[in-house]
Amino acid sequence: MTPSPPKRAVRSATAGLAAAVLLAVPVLSGCSGGKNAVDQSSGNQFRYVQANRKGSVIEVAKRRQAGPVAGSLLAGGDYRLSQDRGKVVVLNYFASWCPPCQTETPQFDSIYRQRKSAGVQFVGMDVKDPSKGAAQSWIEDKGITFPVVYDEAARTAIQLGDVPMAALPSTVVIDKQGRVAAVYVGSVLPADLTPALDQLAREA
Repeated sequence: MTPSPPKRAVRSATAGLAAAVLLAVPVLSGCSGGKNAVDQSSGNQFRYVQANRKGSVIEVAKRRQAGPVAGSLLAGGDYRLSQDRGKVVVLNYFASWCPPCQTETPQFDSIYRQRKSAGVQFVGMDVKDPSKGAAQSWIEDKGITFPVVYDEAARTAIQLGDVPMAALPSTVVIDKQGRVAAVYVGSVLPADLTPALDQLAREA
């Protein structure tokens, strides 16, 4: 198990999410957090201090609203997180050059095709791919069917909020009320993700 980084180091990283994604490397490992992935000790200030343990979710009372995520889709048109309120939304941050992403993203598409009729929405956030054309070709080659936002500058990470995202791939799960329910850093196996989706789907 990879040890959790000190809170000070995580807070420093989350202060500039775009910079953190800029420094992402292809060989990645996930952070290991406990049940509580948030710190509410500073009054009204809210920050996620570490990632969730794979497959776990943040307790309902400790979740906070995701920021107003929006961006341009690779296939054309725009995406806004608010349009999927009432669904469980999986935001998958990836890049086509990232080896773990090359395995994880197609696996996520398989889960999406199985669950989209049940109100589970996946949205790819293609970050740090310098060529939009190359990114589109990779998406088509892999047969990815969920919508993908082209976000080379990782602006959506800033929009999302103070969420740790020090490496790719990273996955943020949003509950039906538009709140951040889980943050996973590093590759997530379908066997880890599906129990979390089952739990969130049962919530009102």
